[in-house]
Amino acid sequence: MTTAQDSTHRVTELEQAHAEVIRATLPLVGAHIDQITQVFYRGLFTAHPDLLRDRFNRGNQTRGAQQRALAASIATYASHLVDPALPHPRELLSRIGHKHASLGVTAAEYHIVHEHLFAAIVEVLGAETVTAEVAAAWDRVYWLMATTLIDLEAKLYAEAGVAPGEVFREARVVRRIDDPSGAATFIVESADPAQPLPDFLPGQYISVGAQLPDGARQLRQYSLINRPGTHRLAFAVRRVIAADGSPEGEVSSWLHENVSAGDALQITLPFGDLTIDPDATTPLVLISAGIGVTPMVGILEYLAATASDRRTLVLHADRSAAAHPLRDTVTDLVGALRDSKLRTWYRAEGHGLMDLSELELPQHADYYLCGGNGFLQAVRSQLLAAGIPGDSVHFELFAPNDWLLSRSG
Repeated sequence: MTTAQDSTHRVTELEQAHAEVIRATLPLVGAHIDQITQVFYRGLFTAHPDLLRDRFNRGNQTRGAQQRALAASIATYASHLVDPALPHPRELLSRIGHKHASLGVTAAEYHIVHEHLFAAIVEVLGAETVTAEVAAAWDRVYWLMATTLIDLEAKLYAEAGVAPGEVFREARVVRRIDDPSGAATFIVESADPAQPLPDFLPGQYISVGAQLPDGARQLRQYSLINRPGTHRLAFAVRRVIAADGSPEGEVSSWLHENVSAGDALQITLPFGDLTIDPDATTPLVLISAGIGVTPMVGILEYLAATASDRRTLVLHADRSAAAHPLRDTVTDLVGALRDSKLRTWYRAEGHGLMDLSELELPQHADYYLCGGNGFLQAVRSQLLAAGIPGDSVHFELFAPNDWLLSRSG
């Protein structure tokens, strides 16, 4: 399958003829999408092994999480194109765009993905099914999504003042703090005093590169937990332990075992769209579980640094008080704010799961969520049941987030 679509040609909607083909073939593609993405990644990594070694998260590939995320994003985007009444996938696109910018993705790589994705579609569905008409319609869907992301990422690079993909910086660890929970905080500054690290928005993250023993450079995203304006960046890492068939975290283990004050690290410029509006005065509700507390710490640091008087409700769920990352920091920051409260749920201490029905939730507030898949599903359902508008709920999940992509709120 070939394409006549060029990244300089911007299309804004799906032509009616193409939409009819997509409607007719979406169930077939959807039924085979897992197989298509498996074939796609196999072909992509065979032709470009450097992408798996240096760009893609090998742990997510092993678990199949990345494949499911790709499948969900394509299906969600195609479904919206043929039925505009469905929720617009702008949040999906924004999250993908920021993640791509943090990884240094460039426009040329969309052509590589296109080549192998459409080869996989033909291989799985068969050339007799993927006619020229079907190929043209799905080609248009792909480039509608790709060019939207290319434009978004170009804007993010321009706002950061860098050429596309030029987001990597050499940093030096100035301090390591080992938290009682087992998390480790790394504070870094630029290795080049003439090029200080940039400022950032509370809630954003950086990618951190690990040069692993087998020669791979694996990248992971970590939220920034310090206040902006210091030319230093701080992030906390909880070691990922192998469990339930999932592998040990390569990068988290490497950081815990090998990195201390004085060591060099490769990081990227800050990105991420789970950020607060500094001019807003509405109440804030920060909801997290486990290491998902980190973007909330960054937001709390900003609120404390600016002596904010916004009403702030901080809710956190964890296994126990001892397992709660940065617990003392959160407690101190909440105490430093004028109108802030902290509520925790610790399962090992008999608190059960987070139950928002126990609380009086502000209706006109901004809600920020970060945690694992099941946690976000449960909390979001509780918020909707409590009458909280869907557009007031913002979330971050540091894993491919396929279930969120088709949400109805």
